[in-house]
Amino acid sequence: MCLFSKKRIGIDLGTANTKVYVDGEGIVIGEPSVVATNLKTGEIVAVGGDAQKMIGRTPGSIVASRPMKNGVIADFDTTSAMLEYFMNKLSGRFSKPSVLICVPGKGTEVEKRAVIDAARMAGAREAYLIEEPFAAAIGADLPVNEPTGSMVIDLGGGTTDVAVISLGGIVASRTIHAAGDAMDEAIIAYIRNEHNLLIGERTAESIKMELGSACPKAAEELGSSEIRGRDLLTGLPKTIEISAVELSKAIAEVVNDIINAVKGTLEDTPPEIAADVIDRGIVLTGGGALLRNLDDVISDATDVPVFVANQPLDCVALGTGKALENMELFRKQQL
Repeated sequence: MCLFSKKRIGIDLGTANTKVYVDGEGIVIGEPSVVATNLKTGEIVAVGGDAQKMIGRTPGSIVASRPMKNGVIADFDTTSAMLEYFMNKLSGRFSKPSVLICVPGKGTEVEKRAVIDAARMAGAREAYLIEEPFAAAIGADLPVNEPTGSMVIDLGGGTTDVAVISLGGIVASRTIHAAGDAMDEAIIAYIRNEHNLLIGERTAESIKMELGSACPKAAEELGSSEIRGRDLLTGLPKTIEISAVELSKAIAEVVNDIINAVKGTLEDTPPEIAADVIDRGIVLTGGGALLRNLDDVISDATDVPVFVANQPLDCVALGTGKALENMELFRKQQL
């Protein structure tokens, strides 16, 4: 029988997706951070992928929602239930885990405490935190413990974390809410205002993945696609054609906010470390790193080379897993 004191897990508790890394095994769970709840009984109907399929398609008595908002816990009880669900998937092999959980770089002490409490309520023996940009940098194989500057931009669903790291610590950082969800909301607003068509979150995300580009000029080559929604004038279903150029315009403000956060972080960085960043470049991680031409747009705005990490979607979870080797360090930091 395997005791959990010899097993540790890392959790990338994201606004959009949750990934669980088991020490010695790698990423064993990766599902959407969505919970479907019966409002009448309070019962959890579905979690993860099954719950995501219900978004926008549930009867009045059931609501499918994300308990995480902008990288922090919006619904404590539901987040605890979601964590318990994921941890129960591993209960056949061990119990009472020691857990290392990712949190946004600029989270408040209250927000961080809520994450720890939620993990303990879900069955963790002990829970500690690691900042997302630091975990992302580890997962991207950046030399975080060396006396040289490394810069990472982690674009998640709820937050974008920008950080410069050297000698095992964060030298300068910014955390903003301009991220994947903000882009989806901008697309919904644009299509509502310009085409009098109401679409849902899933449609917005789908069209962003199909045609999204951070550069309007490059978007001209991507063409257009049909989307379906509800006509706000007639109330009836309607299909329209939306172009990649329009989508690029829709998300332009969010992209600009990300660029400003990168510039602000570079301005806060000591000159010697900034010189390292110019030499080594900036690494993009997270789902937002897959937005077409975002690396080129940031590079043009900052005059610094920008690269997309290998496995950008998994960088935070992989970095958390690697950090499990130094669990004692995080334990001492948070005593």
